[in-house]
Amino acid sequence: MDRDRLAQALMATFLEELEGHVAALNRDLLALEKAASPARFGERMTSLLRTVHSVKGASRAVSEALIETACHRLEEVLLVVQQEGRTTPERMEVCFTAADALDDAGRRLALKQELRGSPLEALLPRLEAAALAPGALPAPGVPAPPVEAPAPGPEGLPVRVSAQKLDALLARSGELRVAGLRMEGRVELVEAVHEELHQLRLRLRGTDEGVARRLETRLAQLGRALAADRRTLLQATGGLDEEVRRARTLPFAEACAGLERNARDLALASGKQARLEVRGGVLELDRSLLQGLREPLLHLVRNAVAHGLETPAARREAGKPEEGRVELSARLRGGRVQVVVEDDGRGLDMASIRERARARGLPVLGDAGDARLIFMPGLSTAEAVTSVSGRGVGLDVVRAQVEAMRGSVDVAFTPGRGTRFTLDVPLTLSTLRVLLVTAGGHTFAVAGESVERLLRLEPGDVRVVEGRQLWAAPRALVPLATLTAVLGLETSAPRPRPGALVLSAGEVRAVLVVDEVVAEQEVLVRGLGPRIRRARHVSGVAVLPDGRMAPLLNAASLVRAAEGRTAPAGLFPAPVEKKARRRVLLADDSMTTRALEQSILEAAGFEVLACVDGQEAWERLQTEGADAVVSDVEMPRMDGFALTEAVRGSPRFGRLPIVLVTARARPEDKARGLQVGASAYLVKSAFDQTHLLETLRQLL
Repeated sequence: MDRDRLAQALMATFLEELEGHVAALNRDLLALEKAASPARFGERMTSLLRTVHSVKGASRAVSEALIETACHRLEEVLLVVQQEGRTTPERMEVCFTAADALDDAGRRLALKQELRGSPLEALLPRLEAAALAPGALPAPGVPAPPVEAPAPGPEGLPVRVSAQKLDALLARSGELRVAGLRMEGRVELVEAVHEELHQLRLRLRGTDEGVARRLETRLAQLGRALAADRRTLLQATGGLDEEVRRARTLPFAEACAGLERNARDLALASGKQARLEVRGGVLELDRSLLQGLREPLLHLVRNAVAHGLETPAARREAGKPEEGRVELSARLRGGRVQVVVEDDGRGLDMASIRERARARGLPVLGDAGDARLIFMPGLSTAEAVTSVSGRGVGLDVVRAQVEAMRGSVDVAFTPGRGTRFTLDVPLTLSTLRVLLVTAGGHTFAVAGESVERLLRLEPGDVRVVEGRQLWAAPRALVPLATLTAVLGLETSAPRPRPGALVLSAGEVRAVLVVDEVVAEQEVLVRGLGPRIRRARHVSGVAVLPDGRMAPLLNAASLVRAAEGRTAPAGLFPAPVEKKARRRVLLADDSMTTRALEQSILEAAGFEVLACVDGQEAWERLQTEGADAVVSDVEMPRMDGFALTEAVRGSPRFGRLPIVLVTARARPEDKARGLQVGASAYLVKSAFDQTHLLETLRQLL
């Protein structure tokens, strides 16, 4: 490796190490400020000196003299504090400022900027002045206290891996998992071909039967081997997936790093006292999830200190401790993570919120749900614009960023007692179990965890209140809208019993009517990419097992949009006069098959004329007529091909739809059927009653 590449590698390592050391400085300085015992004070001082000494040594290795000098002077300040056995506000402020200046220096170096004129350089005189205390400095030539390197744990030394490499590894493991799921379809295909070959062998004789039997045996062996390979692949990819996820996880406390410092600084600036507590900090969560939570949590903590907590005088008057409390907690709920930010402040000023909302033309309902208005863009109850509040963007950003992670955010409060924000986000952002639905001719994916239940709507399930259609749930009326209307797609024709999804986002629900629920599948989730910053109601792309892609809909956004829309009045088709039933001529020499097909057709509303062979079918067609013919091919007296030729040659019935349903699956048989004039050719081994009925409806 040449000198330049080595220097770049060393600098990258140093900057990554510096970020962790700055976080440790802030953490230990905050703990030092609150140290209640000499033992605790001594522990924090030892940790601080070790951290500063490590940064000083690392900066020397990358030839950053300014950082080395600053760390040396910060060591001197800390030694004064250690010798005096107490802190002072002035020295603590200098130490915190030094931590910020080191953080700024790291960002400048990452951008390849010089440190001349930086806050760190400007801080050097203050550090030197803060270290001036009689007898505080060590004698010349006396080295700093030795720092023992921590012994490697039982699993060896830690290995640093960049987040980008872990993201790429997770993406590859997800693609392997999708490939394993795709193999399920291949196994089913082999099983279907095996069944067709078995049916064919039963019709063969002599040498051909022996050849077919050997092929059938080999195909069965291939099917079993493929199924075993599928199981092995899914087990391996599942294990790889789990190991990669474990490598990507970090404690929840990592997402809270720096929040305590922000709360402290903001409280001091506003004349308040605040204490930040983190519960569930050891909970291991995905790195990308924690990264996505950092900014929403920062906004909510700052909002709690700036808007929620009262001044010490106001808290004394209300019978509360002078120091306000802000608590962050995280816990698992199934496949989701619930993060709560709660304070013991004054609660929300609903009168002010409603007044500002009306001034902006926002809908005000006059109930507890109005608290969610604070998430609307531009709404703020601050009396004046400051660097912290008053612009009405913070909580809107929180909602947008949480929903971008397929999550939801809700708020509740008790007047005079405090406010509680609840963030509900998925445990993983890479794979997801979804429901595939169609609307307006398009396929969409909806996270299964957001679907409370599936419905078949009846006219009696819908109520009209103030011109809006609502679903009559057992305990409440839920907003009802069509997915096509919410997405702005072409409206589908009404159906007798339309299907619908009951979506939930936090405590809010809505019913979305869809054209069809296709399937439930596990999919790989991909982001929209930088070119599509934010598509309305879409949070990503679902990669289906067959390689197709479907937009992944944002449940929280859909629920919110459904509240302001209503299903069209023509949701259910208008009743029409009963029409005469279509008549189908059915010909099949098998009594069982004939009875099965007759029951299917009659259940679908057709009148059926059942015949035992083609000859009877031809005779009854001429005397009784029909709207369509469904016929087997292999029948006595007159087979299906001959019947089709006779019908096509008739001036009266020449245009009649003819569907051949047969066990003959060879390409030449299909070609002959279409050649003699069949409208459709269905193979019995892959027989599907829905396919038969849909074919007839299209032909008629």
